[in-house]
Amino acid sequence: MEIYKFEPIYKERVWGGTGFSDKLNRVVPTNLNIGESWEIVDRNEDQSKVSAGKHKGMTLRQLITDHSEYLLGPRWRKGDPFPILVKWLDCAERLSLQVHPPQKIASEWGGEPKTENWYVFSATPQAGLFIGLKKGVDKKVFTQALNQNRAEEYCHRVSSEDGDSVLVRSGRIHAIDAGNLILEIQQNSDTTYRVFDWQRVGLDGKPRDLHIEQSLRCIDFSDHEPMPMKTHSEREFECLADSEYFKLLKYSSKGGITVGIKDKNDQCVIISVVKGEIQIGEETVGVGEQCISPFGEPCSIHSNCDSCFLVTKDFNEPAS
Repeated sequence: MEIYKFEPIYKERVWGGTGFSDKLNRVVPTNLNIGESWEIVDRNEDQSKVSAGKHKGMTLRQLITDHSEYLLGPRWRKGDPFPILVKWLDCAERLSLQVHPPQKIASEWGGEPKTENWYVFSATPQAGLFIGLKKGVDKKVFTQALNQNRAEEYCHRVSSEDGDSVLVRSGRIHAIDAGNLILEIQQNSDTTYRVFDWQRVGLDGKPRDLHIEQSLRCIDFSDHEPMPMKTHSEREFECLADSEYFKLLKYSSKGGITVGIKDKNDQCVIISVVKGEIQIGEETVGVGEQCISPFGEPCSIHSNCDSCFLVTKDFNEPAS
C-alpha cells in the first residue's frame, strides 16, 4: 500500500507562534513568527515535495503529470492542479476578520472560491473562533460598524475546544482568535478578502490592506450564529464535513485495530493524523503528519496506539 508524504512549507505570519515546535515536535526557524505549515499544496508559487521513497524530491505537480491515473484516477482532467490544500495554522495572535468569495463573484473578479474546514487540534482556555454574524446584523448595520472600527461587536464569537470542527463555506465571515492550533483542509485557493485587522500592523510595520468593498459583496448576511461541531474521541466514526468540494471523516481507533478505508481503484484520499500513530503498509504516519493514498492503491490503516485520524475524500471532479 503505497502512500505519499510531503515536506512541510513554513510561512511567516504576523500572528504566528511556537505551536509547531511545542505541540507537534517540529524543528522550525526560531527567529521567525511561523504561522502556517503548508502540508499538501499544488500552486504555481508553492509546490509540495515528496519526502521519502522512490519519488523523493518530486513535486506534487510533477507526480500528477507523470502518474495522473494512478494518483487520481482515469477520469481526472489532465492539467488541473490538485484540488485540496492542507495546512496547519498556529495562531498565537488573532487572525484578520475575513471572507472568501463565492464561485460566482470569484469568477467575475478573477479570484478563486474557497470553502475550508477547521479542526481544532489544541486550544487554550481563552481561545475562540469568529464564525458568522450575531443575530439581527444585516449589511447596513455591519457597514456602519466597520466605519466605526466596531466590527468585533457584531460578529459571532464562540469559545473553541480541542476537537471542535467548523465548515467555513465561501461567504462566511470568519476569524481565528489567539490560542488555537488548527488543521485546515480547504479548496486549493488563496483568495482572501480582509474585512478588518484589529488596527494591527504587518511584518513590515505598516497596516495591512483591507478589502472592504469586495468583502461587503461577498459576506453572507443571512449567516447568523452558527456553532462548531463537537467531536468525540470515543466515537469510532464521525462525519465532520460534507460539502460539494470535499467530505471530511474522523476515525478514532484503539491501538492494534485495523480499519479499511478504501479499495484499489476507488478514489484518492488524504489522511491526517491528529492523535497517536498509524501504519499504512510499511509506512508510519505520526501525529501532525499528512499523506496521500493514491487511487491505484487500497488503503487500510492500523493504529499502533490509540489514534485519531481524518480522511478527506470525494474531492475528485470527473471530466465533463
